[in-house]
Amino acid sequence: MATKPAGAIAELTIRGIILGAIITVLFTAANVYAGLKVGLTFATSIPAAVVSMAILRFFKGSSILENNIVQTIASAAGTLAAIVFVLPGLIMVGWWSGFPYWETVAVCVCGGVLGVMFSVPLRRALVTGSTLPYPEGVAAAEVLKVGSNSSAGDAENARGLRTLITGALFSGLFALLAKMKFVTEEAGKNFAVGGTATGWSASWSMLLIGVGHLVGISVGVAMLFGMLISWTVLVPYFASSADYAAGSIDAIVGGTFRGQVRFVGAGAIGVAAIWSLLRIIGPIVSGLRSALAASQARKGGEALDITERDMPIGIVGAVSVLILAPIAWLLWDFSVGGPVHQNTALVIGGTLLYVFVVGILIAAICGYMAGLIGASNSPVSGVGILAVLGASLLLVAIFGNQSDPASTSALIAYALFTTAIIFSIATISNDNLQDLKTGQLVGATPWKQQFALILGVGFGALAIPVVLNLLNDTLGFVGTPNAGPAALAAPQAALISSIAQGVLGGDLNWNLIGLGVAIGLGVVLLDELLGRSGKMRLPPLAVGMGIYLPMALTLLIPVGAVIGYLYNRWAKRQRNPEFAERMGVLAATGLIVGESLFGVAYAGILAWANRDNPIPPNNEPLALMGADWEHLALWIAPLMFFGLIAIAYALTRRMVRSAPAQSEAPVDQDIATFR
Repeated sequence: MATKPAGAIAELTIRGIILGAIITVLFTAANVYAGLKVGLTFATSIPAAVVSMAILRFFKGSSILENNIVQTIASAAGTLAAIVFVLPGLIMVGWWSGFPYWETVAVCVCGGVLGVMFSVPLRRALVTGSTLPYPEGVAAAEVLKVGSNSSAGDAENARGLRTLITGALFSGLFALLAKMKFVTEEAGKNFAVGGTATGWSASWSMLLIGVGHLVGISVGVAMLFGMLISWTVLVPYFASSADYAAGSIDAIVGGTFRGQVRFVGAGAIGVAAIWSLLRIIGPIVSGLRSALAASQARKGGEALDITERDMPIGIVGAVSVLILAPIAWLLWDFSVGGPVHQNTALVIGGTLLYVFVVGILIAAICGYMAGLIGASNSPVSGVGILAVLGASLLLVAIFGNQSDPASTSALIAYALFTTAIIFSIATISNDNLQDLKTGQLVGATPWKQQFALILGVGFGALAIPVVLNLLNDTLGFVGTPNAGPAALAAPQAALISSIAQGVLGGDLNWNLIGLGVAIGLGVVLLDELLGRSGKMRLPPLAVGMGIYLPMALTLLIPVGAVIGYLYNRWAKRQRNPEFAERMGVLAATGLIVGESLFGVAYAGILAWANRDNPIPPNNEPLALMGADWEHLALWIAPLMFFGLIAIAYALTRRMVRSAPAQSEAPVDQDIATFR
């Protein structure tokens, strides 16, 4: 159990808050792009901790607790940015043409603060009173312990920062060469097989390699399994009934995947999310009891250990209730002129109840999954599907299926807007418990971390609409009127908006959802059997994602998982295996950050190139090579792609081998701050 330090230790400081804000804005921009491109975001705790320690070591009095606050604030970037899994749906259904700045900020802030509040009582159930591994939280704590107050730790942090930057430069360089047309960005082909058709595709994206390394071999294999189900079973099965005389193979395969197979994946993800909830009802109830017991102890004058000092449960309850008022105003303002205002009290009152109850349940689901497999793999997309399905069904129960297209569109938009608020709750609760696990291991004060999370929500919320509008105005989203040739797929937003349209429009194919449910149940059973036999698990959510994400966005994730697996096997044989594994994490994170930040920068270049609205628009402002180079670019791309990755990991291994011997244990005073 942690003990209170004898002296004053810097924890929640102005400089830490400022540094956390800067890191948050950068990582938010990177994660918004990554989420829109591949439908996945990355956890930012470890890279934020490394950057923080590398900078704060130049300031007098910096401490492990101060660095922990910085990574807590910055980690909001990895989770709140997942709001892009929902909000672009309002563009796709034609309700918004852009992202209203303050309205978008308010949705993120209200939902994010509720996410923090809902996860406070869960800390005792899922962190202190649980055996969940919290892989990212534990890893972040180890980074903080090793890197604080030791010369060897400073040397490791310097190497870690160089590794992060090197990975980012390599990733950004390849993305730049792709935009210059020296290399192709994608490869693939659809083809006939027997009396049907299928295909394959790959996006030469180092971001995907980094994601694969971080999610690990189990998730990578599960996604590969789901992808094989999708492209070797489902696509050929559904495409066999297509009229090949009326359309090309490309059109048939693409239409089959978008219109049928992805809904099967939605059903599988939904089952996996429900199964996660059923497994944690007991710990949730226990956590609530512990929180109430701690509140009574505080009132009775009992001194709680520093690592047990949450926000008082009374404040948590009051904030949770009071924040419903601005949410009610947001819902009212958003629905002006639509059918919701025909029965305002019933619909908005019911929506508030739905947001509150479902938000608590989703906070528990995401918190549990973050503890089990890490925040990067938590089922935020799956719970988003469940949330929009529930919101849409409730609106159908009140209004029925509208014959007026305008009323139907208004209800679809309202369902998506409601889901966006719930999604903000889910994303932050997904991250909060991971951070609190880190805090527990380093002796931090929970209420200060919870306050830092609220600050991170605010900083991230201010940045998200800026990046979203830049990407929407320049690249656009697939399926929208202003989509350019490099339009972002926004796969989760497309799926979630399709579900809302299907339910409220009355044309959702429940047979496809049912087939996905059956597949999901089978995978859940298989995963449980594998777990009981002690073999590698097959996470059902990852299988579902493998089914419904396009192959171009998933094929290289298992490749990255294998690369990460092989690297970690090598790391375990080194004299400092923990440091070696952390360096691999930083290298993978660099691959993600570099390409993502370049993507945002490229959107800015597009905006500048088209500032005078040229006709036709300049969609390739960096292109230097013509069509005659395309054939060579097709072959150069994979050679350069894997060559740069090999060099990046070789440099990482060299820095690991040249690092000084493993640092000694910190002095006693430092141990008191985190033991």
